[in-house]
Amino acid sequence: MGWFSSSKKPEEENTTTRQNRQQCWTARDAYFTCLDDRNVVKAGEEGNACSTEKKAYEANCAKSWIEYFNQRRVIADAQKDRLARAAAQHEEWKAKSGKS
Repeated sequence: MGWFSSSKKPEEENTTTRQNRQQCWTARDAYFTCLDDRNVVKAGEEGNACSTEKKAYEANCAKSWIEYFNQRRVIADAQKDRLARAAAQHEEWKAKSGKS
């Protein structure tokens, strides 16, 4: 057996197809919808509530993708709160200054 002999090419093992990505995104969306229904922001804090969706998510997505999606979920929620506060402050400023 030589250095370059293999039954499969490494590119074939790590290639993510469009279908794989779609399955991952579908599983992610189902899991995140379950979390939203339970008002859970951080994945993993839902207990056993979304276990079926979580298993599908973990089975269909690469670990690095799961980490990324979960982090983005928390960041997006924090940004939503910041934007809401900024909008409220702007409206308050407009009311005080008489601007429209």
